[in-house]
Amino acid sequence: MKNKNFHTKAIHVGNEADKDTGAVTSPIHFSSTFKQEQVGIHKGFDYSRAGNPTRTRFENNIASLENAKYGIAFASGMAAITALFQTMSHGDHVIIGRNVYGGTYRMATQVLSNHGFEFDFVDTRSIQKVESAIKSNTKWIFAETPTNPLLELCDIEVLSALCTSKGVKLAIDNTFMSPYGQNPLSLGADLVMHSATKFIGGHSDLVAGVLITSDSSLAERLYFIQKSGGAILSPFDSWILLRSTKTLALRVQRHSDNALDLAKMLQNCSNANSVIYPGLSNHSQYDLAKKQQKTPMGDSIYGSMISFECETIDMRDAFLERIKLFTLAESLGGVESLVCVPYDMTHASVPKKIKKSMGLSQNLIRLSVGIEYLDDLINDLAQALGE
Repeated sequence: MKNKNFHTKAIHVGNEADKDTGAVTSPIHFSSTFKQEQVGIHKGFDYSRAGNPTRTRFENNIASLENAKYGIAFASGMAAITALFQTMSHGDHVIIGRNVYGGTYRMATQVLSNHGFEFDFVDTRSIQKVESAIKSNTKWIFAETPTNPLLELCDIEVLSALCTSKGVKLAIDNTFMSPYGQNPLSLGADLVMHSATKFIGGHSDLVAGVLITSDSSLAERLYFIQKSGGAILSPFDSWILLRSTKTLALRVQRHSDNALDLAKMLQNCSNANSVIYPGLSNHSQYDLAKKQQKTPMGDSIYGSMISFECETIDMRDAFLERIKLFTLAESLGGVESLVCVPYDMTHASVPKKIKKSMGLSQNLIRLSVGIEYLDDLINDLAQALGE
C-alpha cells in the first residue's frame, strides 16, 4: 500500500484477514516455536525470538507509517536505543542532543560508556555546535525533536545534510510527534526511533520500542541484534499495537488540537510562567515547527506536550495537589492527560549540574495533554492554578 493514505495504511497494513478462518481481526501467534516440514524448511518462522508472525505484522505496519521499508520492534524504547548503539564498535563516538530523555542519558553515561563507546551531549539546535563536536570516530548523531521536556527542535534537513557531508548517520527520536506528526526519514534521517509505549500504543497499557529505516544493511544488523540480544516485543503487545495504530491519526490530531488551545490559555494565566509549546508564535522555533512537523495531509501540527514553570516549589506542589483530570505520573502519549515534574521524575538520573546547564528547573511542570473534552481540561487547569 505504498501510495495509500496514512489513515488507510494504519488500518490495513499488517491487519489482513486471517487466511484460515476469514477473521477480520488477525489472530495472536503465541507459539514460541514452529513446525518444520524438513530440517530448515518451514513457513518463514522457526523460533519466536528470531521472528513471530504477530510481531512481523506490527513491524510492517509501523514501517509503512514512516514511509520506510523496515521496522524492528523491541521490548521497550530503551531496548531499541541500546540496540542501535550496539551496531557500533569499541571506540566509536556518538553525539546526542543535550536535552535528551533521562533514560537515554543514563544508558549512555552509566552503561554503554563502560563498554568503550564515547558520547558527547550537544545543543542540536545549533548546527555549528554539532559540526564542531564531530570527530573522526563519530558514527551517529542521535537527536530528539522536540526534546523532552523543554521542547527544543533541531532542523532535521539541515542536520541530515551535515551528516551526509561528514559521513555520519542521523537517528531521530520521533516519540513526541509520532509518525502522524513528523516523518524524519522523508527529511533525510537514516533511522527513526519511537518509544511505542507513548503515542503509538496510546493507552498506557504496554511498554515497547521500535527502530525504523529504509537502509537494508542497517536493518539487517538490527534484526541480528534483535534476535541475538533477545529484547523482543511479545506477541500480545505486538497485537495491541496493531490495534492501536488504527486510531493513531485520530488520537494524535485530537491530542494536538487540545494542547494548542491549552497552551494559549496558559499564556494568559498569571501563575503559569514561561509557557513552552512549539505551536505558540512566541516559541523561538515556531517557524521550524510549522515547516517540519506535518501531518500526512501537509498541515502543521505541534504535538501534545506543554511545559511551564511555577513561581515557587510551593506553588508547584499546590498545583499538583489541586489538579484532578491530569494524573501525576511518568510517561506520556496516552489518551488520558498526565502531569509530571521532569527534574525529579523523568530526569531524576541526570546530574544536577547537567540539569542546570539544560535550563531544567525544579519548578518546571510538563503536561501530556490527552483527548478528553477540551473545556473540562481548561477548567481543571484554571482551578489548579488558582485562576
